[in-house]
Amino acid sequence: MRFGVLVGFDVAAHSCECASMNIHAKPNIKIGKSVCPHDCPSACALDVELLDDHTIGRVRGDRDNSYTLGVICEKVARYAERIHHPERLLYPMKRTGPKGSGQFARISWDEAMEEVASRFLAIEAEHGSESIWPYWYAGTMGLVMRDGIDRLTHAKNYSRMYGTFCIALSWPGYFAGTGKVAGVDPREMQKSDLIVIWGGNPVNTQVNVMTHVGIAKKRGAKMACIDVYDTGTMKQADYKYIIRPGTDGALACAVMHVLFREGYANWDYLRQYTDDPEGLKQHLATRTPEWAAEITGLTVDKIEELARLIGQTPKTFFRLGYGFSRSRNGSVNMHAVTSIPAVTGAWLHEGGGALHSNSGMYRWNKTLISGKDVAQPNTRTMDQSRIGDILLGNPADLRGGPPVKALFIQNTNPVSVAPDQSKVKAGFARDDLFTVVHEQFMTETALMADIVLPATMFLEHDDIYQGGGHQHIMFGRKLVEAPGECRSNHDVLCDLAKRLGAEHRGFDMTPREIIDETLKASGRRSLEELDAENWFDVQPDFETAHFLKGFNHPDGKYRFKPNWKQASSVISTMGSLGPVADMPQWPDHWAVTEKPTEAIPFRLTTSPARTFLNSTFNETPGSVKREGRPTVMAHPDDLLALNIADGDAVIVGNARGQVHLHAKMHEGQQRGVLIAESIWPNTAYDDGCGINTLTSSDQPAPAGGGVFHDIAVWLRKAAT
Repeated sequence: MRFGVLVGFDVAAHSCECASMNIHAKPNIKIGKSVCPHDCPSACALDVELLDDHTIGRVRGDRDNSYTLGVICEKVARYAERIHHPERLLYPMKRTGPKGSGQFARISWDEAMEEVASRFLAIEAEHGSESIWPYWYAGTMGLVMRDGIDRLTHAKNYSRMYGTFCIALSWPGYFAGTGKVAGVDPREMQKSDLIVIWGGNPVNTQVNVMTHVGIAKKRGAKMACIDVYDTGTMKQADYKYIIRPGTDGALACAVMHVLFREGYANWDYLRQYTDDPEGLKQHLATRTPEWAAEITGLTVDKIEELARLIGQTPKTFFRLGYGFSRSRNGSVNMHAVTSIPAVTGAWLHEGGGALHSNSGMYRWNKTLISGKDVAQPNTRTMDQSRIGDILLGNPADLRGGPPVKALFIQNTNPVSVAPDQSKVKAGFARDDLFTVVHEQFMTETALMADIVLPATMFLEHDDIYQGGGHQHIMFGRKLVEAPGECRSNHDVLCDLAKRLGAEHRGFDMTPREIIDETLKASGRRSLEELDAENWFDVQPDFETAHFLKGFNHPDGKYRFKPNWKQASSVISTMGSLGPVADMPQWPDHWAVTEKPTEAIPFRLTTSPARTFLNSTFNETPGSVKREGRPTVMAHPDDLLALNIADGDAVIVGNARGQVHLHAKMHEGQQRGVLIAESIWPNTAYDDGCGINTLTSSDQPAPAGGGVFHDIAVWLRKAAT
């Protein structure tokens, strides 16, 4: 059903954050069923107030979904601020002034699409099809609206994009051990005795994790948190471990050292389910708590406390986030941490084991969506994170192909979020680069476009979603009409394909037809059934989810000795990248992070803000009010040593550039560590340079990836 009538909607107060709780729907308001589309593993099931065919009211979590349980984050609860924002793009526009000037004239859709098609065809004729680069990411996680751009890419033989902003470091690290990007049913946290939140801040980024943690804590479970600063999640933890950035692998190895030393290793499990436990024990003999203390900044006592806590608690659930994987050694760190429950045999127990993402369990056949059936061999693929060097013509990044002469961008905002922003901005400023941006707001990327096209939001089109952090396939319906002349990604791609002569049957189908066929091709039930039920719970059986039938390697063993080249294949479409040959052959601390020096003595991480999601929501009044202004958190002793007071204007810099923001005194991290919760637009900073000015676009091993938490910088007081 598209919607129902809900009278007297009443949800009990919940201990976790939920801006939509304790607010009663008004009688006789229609309630539409939908799914949050944003780049978050929670993929929350939503109840949306429909005031009329064009207007929504409050948004709430769906109480009937066993993962969402009625709880959503405050930014999505206020979605009416975003969908009805007065600055939404409503009409196609053509640039009339210099790039970045904001000077545009309204044009018709037909004029816009004819301009795009004629320019693309001319560029293709002169420079070849690979000179056009469709560029996208996770602004929506709907399979049709996110991945459909690949159908145009393949049909026209345009250059392909390998997406590296988010999971390119974490997935290979998890896969290296387990052989599959999947894990324990997250609802099992309710039955855990200890939940270890490692490298994630779900209070900011996955509020539903905290829902299930809260249920567990009511029955006496404990929560441990490992991170680089005192986050909102850590404030709710029973055991807190604040380490230096990029040192998670050292802590994990020392924990396993103690587990072996003090008899907590489950040898029966190790011999049955792992590749070389004796070799691991021998390797870890020198990875003592004293060794790890020097690297992590924790005391020996704290390291041993964590190890004994895990060792004495069979039902320990490791909820592994993305934060600690955003370093050059992120894959190695993920593998080391994932190895801990293999040493204890926590996988044996309900409420034990590990989960990073369940994305690998869905096994989608996306041939129709992405047009893989018309893809030509040997077409150039380029690294998303290297966009600055690519646009500036670096031969290694162009991979022997022509320079990029045109960009077609959906679902991402690289002029704010891509690393090494100085190069990114210079690349977008090229006079000979034709750029088309299909967007919801005039982002900083849209400001650099030649043609800007207005896009729908998730409540204005149909799409299908999966829960990366849970186990539901979900249907997001069109619930309201789009304002102005906004068009969906799918509609724009189909129109453009016809004008370009791109042929694929998916361009002649509706989103619902594509969804139905994709479901069936993937071994699932029909869209008609999904529409009736709202979601499919596709959680595998206990033994499968806990790898008790064997891990997903040919020998069924968890691999303490990873094959890193093989692990890179779980995500990379460019083969192995970075110094793969130098990667450790056991769980370890790999000292390849950007090293502080006398000139750049601080380590900076650009951690997620609570009410922004990357650059999304930084246009909504509620989020901007809550976040205040761009700040950098620093330890009081570091500020004192630099004669900087709380609130002072400061500059943070390195060889890649400088960023102006304000100091925020914060005791909740080690000395020498800076935290800048992001991502504000570049224009929010005094000199117009955003935080990713400081981020490197290096390609880390084994599969590339964004090193957004691996930055060495200096800090000084701004001149008055």
